[in-house]
Amino acid sequence: MLALVRKSEELSSKLDLMNKRFQEANNSLLSLQMRDNYIYRPIFGMEEIPQEVRNAGFGGVDRYSYLKNFDHSGILSRTAINMDVLYKKAFVQSKSFDEVAQLAKNADEMSLCVPAIPPVNITTSRIRFSCSFGYRHDPFNGEFRMHTGVDLSGSVGEPIYATGNGKVVEVGFDFFGYGNFIIVDHGFGYKTRYAHLRSSLVAMGRIVKRGEQIAVMGNTGRSTGTHLHYEVIYRNSPVNPQNYYNRDIKAGEYKALVSPKG
Repeated sequence: MLALVRKSEELSSKLDLMNKRFQEANNSLLSLQMRDNYIYRPIFGMEEIPQEVRNAGFGGVDRYSYLKNFDHSGILSRTAINMDVLYKKAFVQSKSFDEVAQLAKNADEMSLCVPAIPPVNITTSRIRFSCSFGYRHDPFNGEFRMHTGVDLSGSVGEPIYATGNGKVVEVGFDFFGYGNFIIVDHGFGYKTRYAHLRSSLVAMGRIVKRGEQIAVMGNTGRSTGTHLHYEVIYRNSPVNPQNYYNRDIKAGEYKALVSPKG
């Protein structure tokens, strides 16, 4: 009998040690999850995986009731739960890394899709930076409101270029807003909008390349003068376009990147 008690205590001690190791493994996995959600997946325009998805399947059901009749049932149940949760989290994380790895293979394609050049030739004296991204006083009514892009002023007919490879998903006219506008979907979570155009040179569904001329500058819609309103939209939220292109680009470098509409 004494031997059985000793054996039971030994087993309990081993289970305690196993649970401590489960906790150490879980902490390491949590670190991987953080890097996955906030570094690896965003790089490729992927949505983060919510915690409820990573932990799915372990709430509300007493699936370990069969252990209640055993000695040390509490530690046995905790060990079984920890093992199942760790397995689930590891499986989800493994699938996520598979997805990231697949996109990493397309890194060259992605580098051409990210909107990484100015939409107009900012190296010339014809172009003036007239309004930045962020909150400002509306030029029409003075209200303090969000400006979701940057404004680049110039002359009517100034060439406008696609800032990354993508597909034209919308060509439209908004009388009380953007005027003539184009939206390009670049994939990987990125879209760009080109607004107040005199005219577009591409149709919906057109595949465009970075540096390809897609429109000419105008003064249509809700506009106080000839300019391009340019937006970068990442994962359905506007972001500062100036964070994506080199504001100090040289004339020769820009000329090498773009080509007029043929």
